Amino acid sequence: MKSYRKELWFKTPSRRQFINITGQVQQCLYESGIKEGLLLCNAMHITASVFINDDEPGLHQDFEAWLERLAPELPHDQYHHNVGEDNADAHLKRTIMGREVVVAVTNGQLDLGPWEQIFYGEFDGKREKRVLVKIIGQ
Repeated sequence: MKSYRKELWFKTPSRRQFINITGQVQQCLYESGIKEGLLLCNAMHITASVFINDDEPGLHQDFEAWLERLAPELPHDQYHHNVGEDNADAHLKRTIMGREVVVAVTNGQLDLGPWEQIFYGEFDGKREKRVLVKIIGQ
């Protein structure tokens, strides 16, 4: 069995953003040389997410609106966590969107559905954060 590990780094210019990272994850798979196995991709920060969904701008706007209704950023003082910080909403949004995805690797390809893409979700941006890609298999 082989193992591969790589960190992808992101620094978004805005507080919240969704970035399609499917191509970068596919590049990791190519670099690994693994043809059959499993790929784990997870956010290494508690205010960021990795998830799978459709790459459609309207859907991304819907996510943003839905998340903001569930965990609004403002007012900051509505949260107990926001003592010296202002990112409690980002922690909640990350919990909703999830920490990681696991994708099967088949014949050297990500075994994704027809519209599935891998996304990095940033909820408290403007600083560097990382995503781990770990692949095991043969």
